[in-house]
Amino acid sequence: MKIYGLKNCDTCRKALKVFPKADFIDVRVDGVSSDLLQDAEKRFGSAIVNSRSNTWRGLDDTARARPALELLKAYPTLMKRPLIEMDGTLYLGWTKEVQAALGV
Repeated sequence: MKIYGLKNCDTCRKALKVFPKADFIDVRVDGVSSDLLQDAEKRFGSAIVNSRSNTWRGLDDTARARPALELLKAYPTLMKRPLIEMDGTLYLGWTKEVQAALGV
């Protein structure tokens, strides 16, 4: 299992507390591969962009109008967190549905 997020994100910390042996990838430090971002965008669409984040609020309208993949490559902290990869399946966020799907 891999968990992509930010080390100071409370939601990511909750996921890591449940899965302490998961590989954690800090998107700010390590980035996210283009292939993974493309897969996530295909599966979740524009929901992959966290439009409630401080980074989003700091963008102007021109930047916000860019495609999701472009935005995430330029601003990896815009990614909704956590993005969890387990056995080839991607999960986004830490909702009750995601937790149930992961057997929590």
